[in-house]
Amino acid sequence: MISTETLSRFSLFTGLPKSLLKEIAAISKEASFKKGDFVFREGEKADKLHFLLDGSIALRVKLTSRPDSVTVSFVSSPFQSFGWSGVVPPYHYTSSAECDEDSHLLIIPAEPFMKLLEQNPESGFKVMQRIAVIIADRLRNSRQALLKTM
Repeated sequence: MISTETLSRFSLFTGLPKSLLKEIAAISKEASFKKGDFVFREGEKADKLHFLLDGSIALRVKLTSRPDSVTVSFVSSPFQSFGWSGVVPPYHYTSSAECDEDSHLLIIPAEPFMKLLEQNPESGFKVMQRIAVIIADRLRNSRQALLKTM
């Protein structure tokens, strides 16, 4: 099981009460992926949050005007999160996450995670504010990447 100390290193969880971090740790699992593996694919049902422990993940979107996917962002620094679609309706991944190298992830199932946030509204508000920042950053990155393809 992941430690509360490691969880607190993720910006999403910084400053959360240790009791809540223990509950998050209890529902989390670690997983390893090989270079070229997909963690998830664009359009799939999103039911998890993903956190990079080690490795590199390319976030790619398909364009109807191009045969290949376009890389819109990289998650390559430990303690970054991705897969925010698991906590935002309509709960479908907006990009594909492909391992650029062997990667080790922390995975948190969205439904029990959201229940914990509902039970801890002050912390839940902070987490959702941080997720909004991640979404805004990814939107900026996506726009820049897409403009380069034109």
